[in-house]
Amino acid sequence: MQKRILVVDDDEMNLMRTKRILGRNYDVCLTGSGPEALDTLKREKIDLVLLDIEMPKMNGFETFERMKEFAAGIPVIFLTASGQEDDVLNAIRLGAVNYLKKPYPPQELLTRVAQELDKR
Repeated sequence: MQKRILVVDDDEMNLMRTKRILGRNYDVCLTGSGPEALDTLKREKIDLVLLDIEMPKMNGFETFERMKEFAAGIPVIFLTASGQEDDVLNAIRLGAVNYLKKPYPPQELLTRVAQELDKR
């Protein structure tokens, strides 16, 4: 059975690009906001989350904190366009397993996702 990856990003183009990269190897679910991601996590079995940091209404850090209340065991890789050191440090401090700076090379995304799923 394929592993399920939830991709959370408010940019439709980023969602489609990520699904195209991962879709051959994984079952990819897409959501455009933190609240939508939390709903999906409550309803479906997810093996890994790719979570954008900068989103309206609820950013990635807040989404991750809320996610820990009921889905703490699911690994999270943060996606960031800024690459600011503070964002990266906050992500790791909160418990993210990794991060990627957008735009990421397809092979880098595949490698990091595979590394995390192989640990489970």
